[in-house]
Formats: sequence, structure tokens, C-alpha cells
Amino acid sequence: MAALVGEDGARGPEQGRRGCEHYDRGCLLKAQQTCEECSTLFGEYYCSICHLFDKDKKQYHCENCGICRIGPKEDFFHCLKCNLCLAMNLQGKHKCIENVSRQNCPICLEDIHTSRVVAHVLPCGHLLHRTCYEEMLKEGYRCPLCMHSALDMTRYWRQLDDEVAQTPMPSEYQNMTVDILCNDCNGRSTVQFHILGMKCNICESYNTAQAGGCRISLDQQ
Repeated sequence: MAALVGEDGARGPEQGRRGCEHYDRGCLLKAQQTCEECSTLFGEYYCSICHLFDKDKKQYHCENCGICRIGPKEDFFHCLKCNLCLAMNLQGKHKCIENVSRQNCPICLEDIHTSRVVAHVLPCGHLLHRTCYEEMLKEGYRCPLCMHSALDMTRYWRQLDDEVAQTPMPSEYQNMTVDILCNDCNGRSTVQFHILGMKCNICESYNTAQAGGCRISLDQQ
């Protein structure tokens, strides 16, 4: 136990171990989980590295992250490339981006690395807070950074196929084509223009953007 600090700022002789109701303001205490005098528990969880006191939330200290995480530890692994602890079901099944956890969440612009909110890894590799991801899906389906689909849209694309087939365009638009760029595969293709959506010829996604003006096929003029 360190010596007490007097009112004049000078350290006096050791006057006994202090803590909890024994704690005097101005004394220097050795951080520990229990009081050495009365064994009072200061926190159900204590990290001797971070000097963090907290209720028991199955926390664990990750040496690679440099901070304590809410566990349980066996449910998470540390991805060295992403530089973040992720759920075990993502091990070997996510796209890594170097130090991606050091970027802020593109939705709320808050820190991801030190957040208590679990990070959600998009198929493109970008990270969002899980709560931000759930709110984003109420408004759209694309990554706010790269526009890649944020979830598997295959089933919806096939439904859109049926809607396109059942919705013929007016005769003046039936032979119109347009160049498109696919946000999912980054491929370029020329497809028939349709008001409901333009399907990528490479990956069959409708997550596309027009990359040129519309034109009438010469052989159909």
C-alpha cells in the first residue's frame, strides 16, 4: 500500500491500508478487486491491465485489441487483419480489410473498435454497429461506403425477374438499351432498359447503376 498524501501534497508515513469505507480522499491506492482491509468486492469483474471494475458480463481482456471485451470469450476470436474480436461463426467466413475496425461506423460516425455494441461485418468487409445495420435495413440494402449489397438478395432478385417479365415496357422503350455498372460484381454490361430495374448480365444482380445514356439498338430502328 502506498503512503498517504498530506494536505500540503507531501507523502506522509504509511497509515494503514485504505479502501471502500476505509478510503480517504487523497490517498494512493493499489488497484485491485477487493479491499485488503475488509475484503469488500469492488467489482464482479476486474482487469489488472485496464484497471476496469464492472459487473460480471462475461468480460475478457483481448491483448490484440488492447481493451476488455464483453464475452463470453469462447464465443469470439480475434481477426488479426481486421484487428477486432468477431463472433466465432465469422471465422474464415468474412472478407478481411486491413485495420477496418479503426474506422468509424459510416452510419452513426462513432468509433467501432472500442464500442460495446457488437460489430456487424458486411459481405464487402466493411463494418457497422449491429444496431446501425438493423436500422439501415429499414431504409435500404446497400453498404453506405461501397454500395455493395449488405445481405444476400438472391431471392429478391428472382422476384424482381418475375415482376419485370410481367411488366412490358411501352413500345417506344422496348428496343432501348443502356450501359450499366454492377455494384455487386463491379462488372459492366449493356442491357435492355426497364423502369423496374436493370439486371447485371454477369452476376444477375439488380444492384446496378446506369453508366451511360439510353440508346435504341441499330438493328431495331
